[in-house]
Amino acid sequence: MRLSEVLEDIADVEVDGNSDLEVKEIQCDSRKVEKDNMFVAIVGFKTDGHEYIDGAVAQGATVVAVQKNAWNGQKIDGVTYVIAEDTRKLLALASCNFYHHPSRDFKLVGVTGTKGKTTTTYMIKKIMEKAGKKVGLIGTIANMIGDETVEASRTTPESVDLQRLFRKMADEKCDVVIMEVSSHALALDRVLGCAFDIGIFTNLTQDHMDFHETFDNYLAAKAKLFTMCKDGYINCDDMYAKKLAEMATCPITTFGIDNNPYVSARDIIITNTYSDFKMPFNKVMQRIRVNIPGRFTVYNALGAICASVKLGASVENIIEGLEEVRVPGRSEMVPNDRNLTVMVDYAHSPDSLENILRTVKTYTKGKVICVFGCGGDRDKTKRPIMGEIAGRLANYTVITSDNPRTEDPNIIVKEIEEGMKKTKGQYIVIVNRKKAIEHAIKQAKKNDLVLIAGKGHETYQEINGEHHHFDDREVAKEAMKKLPESKADDIYAW
Repeated sequence: MRLSEVLEDIADVEVDGNSDLEVKEIQCDSRKVEKDNMFVAIVGFKTDGHEYIDGAVAQGATVVAVQKNAWNGQKIDGVTYVIAEDTRKLLALASCNFYHHPSRDFKLVGVTGTKGKTTTTYMIKKIMEKAGKKVGLIGTIANMIGDETVEASRTTPESVDLQRLFRKMADEKCDVVIMEVSSHALALDRVLGCAFDIGIFTNLTQDHMDFHETFDNYLAAKAKLFTMCKDGYINCDDMYAKKLAEMATCPITTFGIDNNPYVSARDIIITNTYSDFKMPFNKVMQRIRVNIPGRFTVYNALGAICASVKLGASVENIIEGLEEVRVPGRSEMVPNDRNLTVMVDYAHSPDSLENILRTVKTYTKGKVICVFGCGGDRDKTKRPIMGEIAGRLANYTVITSDNPRTEDPNIIVKEIEEGMKKTKGQYIVIVNRKKAIEHAIKQAKKNDLVLIAGKGHETYQEINGEHHHFDDREVAKEAMKKLPESKADDIYAW
């Protein structure tokens, strides 16, 4: 594609060089640049892409896009420069042009919120597949095209990677694409130019304050989705729903349980294996069952139902799809022959940890044993808050490491412990996550529940920039295999 076509209808850019050059690919990672590529220099949080221009040109870049306030003005002979006010926005819009606006070729659904994004997207995917549609999915666990799964490196890909994936989905005739839209992606314009048909808001609670700094910034990022979509569906029971709806520019439909929503659930039943509720379809009450326990599951299902109806799914599609949906690492039970109840869940924010603990306490006959930690290089303010939550709600807590990244895990657990000490909760600190899980399982009796929270579906532990294989489910299974046959008669160790 010619450079002039790549830049078509993009404001605030000027070209210094040949606008008729052929651009074979767009890259923002200098290591991926090849001959006749366009390299877009992004000002990042740890590195500045402008420092890698020489390397990109050496690898074959013939076009370099720079940000006016970050570029030093030095030029390389034979290179065409695109000078922009904001190269993040340029990258997103240029990628849309380069891949011929693929999101216009299918129905695009975006789901945003602090928690519930993954589960909601999986629900919609299963329902629409029941409706006979080919579905693409983009999110935390994986990117999927029909039955083909591609590992995901972040919740919402960088804009050029996203448009490249969209193009593949369009070429493979996806009818619907459902994606998690993170607050980072919205704030950093990764989804700029996407043609969203539907936006869904699940909820908003404390998370990512290390990035957004203030709650107002966090809310504003989420609200951007509802200035980009044709129809919006909002959980009206969330305390920020009204404010978000006021910031939206699209028609809004509410769903929920308590605050007079347009779409509501009634006669809710929550057990240790499923959530069950009624809702009207064409003036006839239908019972919906989802094999994921928790009141939050009802909210996720309502959001999924709203989108699916808009996309043309039938009542039968919805009932069958929701009953069959399974989401890795979300209230996922670990099978075993020791008669123990062990659950792995992705809860990694204060609100999500409180929700899952309150849910399991409602149906656990014995004690709730909670294993959790907090990630490094992320919002530090939530650590003592989560410690206090676990201390209040769990009968016994094992504080451990999560993904420490570049931080000292011993410091992280001490910050969690500050909150725990405000309660009368019994706890122990075991920094080694494997040993922590093994210890928790050794404490459990037949009617107890062990909740291993924080990592969910993840199959690695990130330490000092390296990913080490670690799967909570695998570790829990191995720990249970090591238990003596008479484990059910053991007494508590604390």
